Amino acid sequence: MTTTLAIANQKGGVAKTTTVASVGAALAELGSSVLLVDLDPQACLTFSLGIDPEDLELSVHHVLTKGLDPAEVILQTDDGVDLLPATIELARAEAELLTRTGREHVLKTMIESLEDSDLDYDWVLLDCPPSLGVLTVAALTAADGVLVPLQCETLSHRGVGQLLDTVHDVRRFTNRGLEVWGVLPTLYDGRTNHARTVLETISDTYDLEVIEPPIPKTIKFAEAPAAGRSILATSRSNKGAQAYREVAVNLVERSKRPKKKAQKKAQRKAER
Repeated sequence: MTTTLAIANQKGGVAKTTTVASVGAALAELGSSVLLVDLDPQACLTFSLGIDPEDLELSVHHVLTKGLDPAEVILQTDDGVDLLPATIELARAEAELLTRTGREHVLKTMIESLEDSDLDYDWVLLDCPPSLGVLTVAALTAADGVLVPLQCETLSHRGVGQLLDTVHDVRRFTNRGLEVWGVLPTLYDGRTNHARTVLETISDTYDLEVIEPPIPKTIKFAEAPAAGRSILATSRSNKGAQAYREVAVNLVERSKRPKKKAQKKAQRKAER
């Protein structure tokens, strides 16, 4: 079974795209087959994996709005993961999908079509745009879980409540099985009291699990996209690369947990 994980936070600058690329590469190192889906019209994930969006004729835009077979668009990357790339054309997708019946399910339908084909992945990671629009809702509708990268600064917490409200709505209307897997602390500087305090209060503030370990702040993250690779390839022994490897292992363990819905059913059955 494919595990689909949406990486979402409508605030920019929280290392969301870096997390998608790095966790994807780490999962591939563990032997998983991985598809990354770039849902941001800025196409930062596409660029950071060594592909120039301006050179592409086909992208995820054509899959979502034109019904193109994703197999015709998926690209292989040097990091051992496959990529469904984005271009600036994706900016039009929001408007085009707004009037379409079942727009929330376009990504879910696409992933299901992959499961029925030869392109059957262990993991699909969705790099959500920095907004709570149609594409983010479609990603949450398709996902088994959502991971929230969160910079360890007080101002970064603003807006997380809105995201959780959106998750609640998606659970009610389009994806009852969606679970918030937790927050992933990013850009963490353990030398500062502020960062440590924020990290300690994240769990209590949002009643969410904190995915360990926190991702440290390092210049190597900024250098990796220039090489068109993830930090796991450009700085293998760097503390940031090591942290993402540990996060990937913990996410694999998290994916093995029974879904809360199934747990509740079993509990009710046992009580009868």
